[in-house]
Amino acid sequence: MLIIARQGLRFYAKTKQLTLTDAPMDKTFFIKNYGCSSNTADTEVMAGCLANAGYHLAENEAQADLLIYNTCAVKGPTENRVLNNIKMAPTDKKVIVAGCLPKISYERLCRETHFDGVVGPAWGSDIVAVATRVLAGERVIALDSPKEMPALSLPRKTSNPAVSVVPINFGCLGSCAYCCVVFARGKLRSYKINDIVERIQADYAAGTREFWLTSQDTASYGRDLHTNLAELLLAVGAAKGDFRVRVGMMTPNLVFDMSEKLLCAYGSSKVFKFLHLPVQSGDDAVLKGMHRSYTATQFKEIVEAFRAEFPDLTLATDVIVGYPGETEEAFQNTLRLLEEVKPDVTNVSKFFARPKTAAWEMKDELVDKEETKRSCR
Repeated sequence: MLIIARQGLRFYAKTKQLTLTDAPMDKTFFIKNYGCSSNTADTEVMAGCLANAGYHLAENEAQADLLIYNTCAVKGPTENRVLNNIKMAPTDKKVIVAGCLPKISYERLCRETHFDGVVGPAWGSDIVAVATRVLAGERVIALDSPKEMPALSLPRKTSNPAVSVVPINFGCLGSCAYCCVVFARGKLRSYKINDIVERIQADYAAGTREFWLTSQDTASYGRDLHTNLAELLLAVGAAKGDFRVRVGMMTPNLVFDMSEKLLCAYGSSKVFKFLHLPVQSGDDAVLKGMHRSYTATQFKEIVEAFRAEFPDLTLATDVIVGYPGETEEAFQNTLRLLEEVKPDVTNVSKFFARPKTAAWEMKDELVDKEETKRSCR
């Protein structure tokens, strides 16, 4: 049974292991996932744990007794879309809202939607206890996870049996002025290298041939365990089997301080030559205002080093347009950087101020909306 006590605005949960007989008989659930690959991994675990406890996964919302929305709120439009979808949930269904949105915009969630249960991200097997109570007619509010991290060995229901999404850490070491995800995912917590390799070997034995190593920032990996991403990739590259590994997004400053080791680790035939390195701006003043701890020159040096070693590298980057204080000159600096670097993929986003962030308070420096829209074209 899930026991929850409320103290002010904080919630605490204690769980016991549920068995097959703890689940309501013949109850069905449907999970809708939003957002990043970390959310995808969380969704697969929740679905696997519920199925393992005796719940049945429905093919659509209409067939389900319980609806779970695993949410994202990284940007304003994403939050709006998720909230609108929750509002349209059938009134005869029980609803649990999970993921990052409740931790970022809980007040708005309460104001605009109806739900029977709410939990934060990465609840793992503890979602079973929440589902059981909700279906029994209780209202469950549990914003703080009962565990630091769910075990990598938990059951999963994957959408693609050939691909395994493997979370390597939660949280990050960044303090970006515009980012609200830190309030949802928290401080850095990394899985041990041996645990990650064991998960990969187990999935490989079950037929998986592609692995996505994912987190809020893969370059943060292991800094809390006195190791790093390069050492993890060297261990994964040494594992038995004919498989491939795709490494998720990494911040430039943490790549910069281990670039030689990372280049060596990327040399493994198992590692896709794919680098997702968000620059966000090509102007150093804007980067400083964003609290991004690198310069445009350092970003270029990383790209040049990777391309020199791997000529067939696929480079993806992200850019934010209209950040508070961005001038026309700063915008042109970003354009020049992109022209010089020529990324294979460039994800361009308009700036959206998010709750609780430092950028939320920079309203007096906002760039004109029409100018931002023009710049994104």
